[in-house]
Amino acid sequence: MTLVDRIAAHRSVSIVGMAKNAGKTECLNYLVGKLQERGRRVALTSVGLDGERVDQVTRTRKPEIMVRDQTVFVTSEKHYRERRLAAEILEVSDRQTALGRLVTARAATPGKVILSGPPDTRSLREWIDGVGRFDVDMILVEGALSRLSPGSPAVTEGLVLATGAAVSGSIPRLVRETRRVHDLTRLEPVDEVARRKLSGVEKGIWAIDEEGEVHDLQIPSALLLEQDEERLFSRGRTLFVAGVVNDALLRLARSREGVTVIARDFTRVFAGEEARRSFARAGGRLRVLLESKLLAVCINPLSPEGYRLDSDALASALRECLDVPVYDVKRMNE
Repeated sequence: MTLVDRIAAHRSVSIVGMAKNAGKTECLNYLVGKLQERGRRVALTSVGLDGERVDQVTRTRKPEIMVRDQTVFVTSEKHYRERRLAAEILEVSDRQTALGRLVTARAATPGKVILSGPPDTRSLREWIDGVGRFDVDMILVEGALSRLSPGSPAVTEGLVLATGAAVSGSIPRLVRETRRVHDLTRLEPVDEVARRKLSGVEKGIWAIDEEGEVHDLQIPSALLLEQDEERLFSRGRTLFVAGVVNDALLRLARSREGVTVIARDFTRVFAGEEARRSFARAGGRLRVLLESKLLAVCINPLSPEGYRLDSDALASALRECLDVPVYDVKRMNE
């Protein structure tokens, strides 16, 4: 099955990067072209800023976002005015961002555009839910620098992970870092009963007792645990963390037998690999409320500094330890 086949089966897919210059835009451009060749009506947006010609940090050249005729896109007023294509405005939001209101438009000619879309995942979800009224059947979201949040299953149905030489010049280290994120996306989800009970919880740490009842522990965050250690286990040993799961929480959890920690989804797990392993060795279980669907990994063997890894060697090393397909889209384009 090709990369496009895997993507085309979903209504919304995010492309997130392991690092800056990991190859997100190359992947986006490839998918837009191939999907539209198949007659799919595509919409594009970004969390953050994507498509500029020169990287604002490294001052190196970057691939620009290529928009095809009839593509729907959303960007800020500032960057809409700077577009290099003709477009029809479909909607202007009443919500202000640092770069002005958000403009949803349909390209009337092919060209290039800088995407600076909804600034947070809630706004992004709202835009995705509403853009279908503009005769769209496929939505691609480009994530910002090292931000996995657009890949949350609460935002898009599927996820493509971009990785490569920008992460590390060492293939073994690059593989370890990529596998770390891959393994987070594979965290086991809770059962349907627990999911329904917890789906409306937005804040704090909650417990599920042996009868399956849910209790608010009145602990606002895993960042405030030092004063609440006893309260943390006062209602049972299954904990749901609506915010972030960090090292401190897992350190406390591994001190008790049979603890299950539930994160909302993999993007909320900020605990390091060693903390997660220690928790697992102590018999702890890390679960997620919402299961993720990692569809593929795309690689960029070229680093911003100009050195190039061997694409075949990198792809082979990743395929040995990941259970999803690995693609070099630049090579496929060539």
